[in-house]
Amino acid sequence: MEQPNQSYIDNLSGGDNAFKKQLITIIKSEFPEEKEVYYNNYNAKNFKLAADIVHKLKHKISILGLEKSYEVAAAYENSLLEGKTDQKEQFEAVLTTITNYLKTL
Repeated sequence: MEQPNQSYIDNLSGGDNAFKKQLITIIKSEFPEEKEVYYNNYNAKNFKLAADIVHKLKHKISILGLEKSYEVAAAYENSLLEGKTDQKEQFEAVLTTITNYLKTL
């Protein structure tokens, strides 16, 4: 599986370390909360609400340079909207990868 990186954040920050740090802080703050909302909605079988939060998480996935994982999330979002959960394991593996990466920052 591909690994998260800070390439996009580096490009976006343009060498402004304070801005880069601020972006990382926001991601580290929001990601666990959004992940929890996803699991709560999924477990409650609120697939439309789970899809909504997957949509939000896609942006963080993209910011962390995970192009293939973004595609997984996009496909999973669409599946959830159709009431299908067949890509759940792939998507949740992405969440685990990001969780582990954020612990190193």
